[in-house]
Amino acid sequence: MSQTLAILIPAFNAEKTLPQLLERVRKVVPDALCVVVNDGSQDSTESVAREKGAVVVNHARNCGKGAALRTGFSYLLSIPNVRYIITMDADLQHIPEDIPSFLKVEEQTNADIVIGKRQRKGSKMPLHRRLSNTLTSWLVSTRTKLPILDSQCGYRLIRRNVIEVIQLESNGYEAETEFLLKAARNGFTIAHAPIQTVYNNEKSYMTNWHTTINFLNVLLKEYA
Repeated sequence: MSQTLAILIPAFNAEKTLPQLLERVRKVVPDALCVVVNDGSQDSTESVAREKGAVVVNHARNCGKGAALRTGFSYLLSIPNVRYIITMDADLQHIPEDIPSFLKVEEQTNADIVIGKRQRKGSKMPLHRRLSNTLTSWLVSTRTKLPILDSQCGYRLIRRNVIEVIQLESNGYEAETEFLLKAARNGFTIAHAPIQTVYNNEKSYMTNWHTTINFLNVLLKEYA
């Protein structure tokens, strides 16, 4: 599968973590295509990504995670042999060594989308994140009528046919919820892969109140 696998990494000011992330990805899936969407970074994100062998697509300014995913998906659709895409964050909260878990679940279930399922209980996930994650996952599950166990996890395996159909409209973190709502509406199948939970007090670019409002707007929106 690795020859047809692409790793898509939205990145904003990620010069400190990207080199290690890309090195570890390369060890796990040596033949995968690594694509970094440099979302208007003001540091050396672009140069360090290129040095580690990634293809870099640049935004002139910071547009948000949803916009970065949209750009990355568009680029990958231009490459005919890419059949599977794994999206992951640039801050090392997504462990490259968990990639085989996604591939195994996809092979076993034949699912269109495999979402990373983080362990909440007994992990380093902050309490407010546990509560938020539990609530948002329940809300998305209720809306989609599907068991979505970790709706806010951006570590996902997605088949090409899914991104050929789903067109993201949101620019921020709420795009990950939009993606699931549209996937459910279009009848795509969803499975989950167990992944490690990592929280090391990294700087977050997520504004909680703003993100919550955007999440609710997306959740309540009717998509065609």
